[in-house]
Amino acid sequence: MAKRRSPVKSIETGGCHVPALRPPGERMNSESTDGLVRWRASRSSDVLVIGGGVIGMACAHYLAQAGRAVRLIEQERIGAGASHGNCGLVVVSYLLPMCAPGVVQKEISGLLRTSSPLYVKPALDVSLLIWLLRFAGMCREGHLRHAIPARAALLGSSDGLFQELFRDHGLEGEYERRGVLIVCRGEKAMRAYEAKNDRLRPFGHAAEPLVGKALQAAEPALREDVFGAWHHRTDSHLRPDRLLQSWKQVLTRSGVTIEEGCRLVGFRRAGDRIAAAVTNRAEFEAREVVLAAGAWSAPVAAQLKLRLPLQPGKGYSMTMTRPAVCPRIPCSFSERRVVATPWPSGYRLGGTMEFSGFAAPPDPRRFAALTAAAADYLREPVGSAVVEEWTGLRPMTFDDLPLIGPAPGFRNLWVATGHGMLGITAAPATGKLVQEMICGQTPHIDPSPFRVGRR
Repeated sequence: MAKRRSPVKSIETGGCHVPALRPPGERMNSESTDGLVRWRASRSSDVLVIGGGVIGMACAHYLAQAGRAVRLIEQERIGAGASHGNCGLVVVSYLLPMCAPGVVQKEISGLLRTSSPLYVKPALDVSLLIWLLRFAGMCREGHLRHAIPARAALLGSSDGLFQELFRDHGLEGEYERRGVLIVCRGEKAMRAYEAKNDRLRPFGHAAEPLVGKALQAAEPALREDVFGAWHHRTDSHLRPDRLLQSWKQVLTRSGVTIEEGCRLVGFRRAGDRIAAAVTNRAEFEAREVVLAAGAWSAPVAAQLKLRLPLQPGKGYSMTMTRPAVCPRIPCSFSERRVVATPWPSGYRLGGTMEFSGFAAPPDPRRFAALTAAAADYLREPVGSAVVEEWTGLRPMTFDDLPLIGPAPGFRNLWVATGHGMLGITAAPATGKLVQEMICGQTPHIDPSPFRVGRR
């Protein structure tokens, strides 16, 4: 029997044309340019997921579980964006959106201070100004009544799904269910949180107040002069980089094709459908396309003349070896809005929200602010060695609700982004919701609060 030859395509190298191997199943389309015949690779799948962060991974997971052939493309490596260096909190109790009554008045004096937990870099940015005005318009009681139940449904679903993922699908990530402490340096902050806590009570996420000996018994790593804390026992935590690497292995075993180092160049359209995503590697065709590129979803969507109301919110974190006296429970420092997360393998300080666009370099003062904040609350705020200093961009919506669902004006484009500081927490429910909508199933939670074209 004659040996079967591999199909070839022509590539240009140093002025000559040499044959190159074509992977099996790859379709070739010819084009004529400058009198030379070149080839454009095209590969097909049922669903193409754009973005290899935790949201994209979750979408790929549930679509693969539903029997769809899934390809996921990521311009860097899996989990390289905001999914990598966040604090890894699974905070199902975080039901109140950022845009709450009184937030604008409370934060306005610190918006331009680089040491402030919330910082807006002075710049002539019309899109950011519009976003900030829309955010301010959402800081009202009516929006709270709408947003809290929507977040409760999404985050509550994710909580159960996370437990299934770790139990039934072999995911790993140093997952622990010890709750989260909202730590208050002074009595004023402790009393102020009481009103927020009352709003969580109907949803089963009210925290237990701890002061004095009860606080020291619960978390000996806290300084004795810390006034108190609220213990949200329904919350969990994990190590996000470990989670993403484990999930990558699970997806590969389930048949998902993962393309890392695959940079999106543009799209080929056919009317109201995405015919193909054009990348530096190939053209990828799919019956359905899911845009889950985090903060970069907005510029990607702009190529399709689709406007997504997102702004990149930069977060900072420092990963260290564990201090000798390390917290047992993740701690959120109320007055400073910095989080300390312990894992068996390490320790991380993270927080802040900086609106400075996509290109601004990290500000060293923000890293210093993390350790200074931790020193106000912890006996030993830092470990002996810093393993990594990191910044990442969170996709922030003006109403602090994610964008999940079909993209207006397209028959096969779906959006899953805008999770702000809840990407890890909301990922499983988002992935399942996207899968249900694509497969024509009844959604397990109401998707209408997260519709993409809302105003």
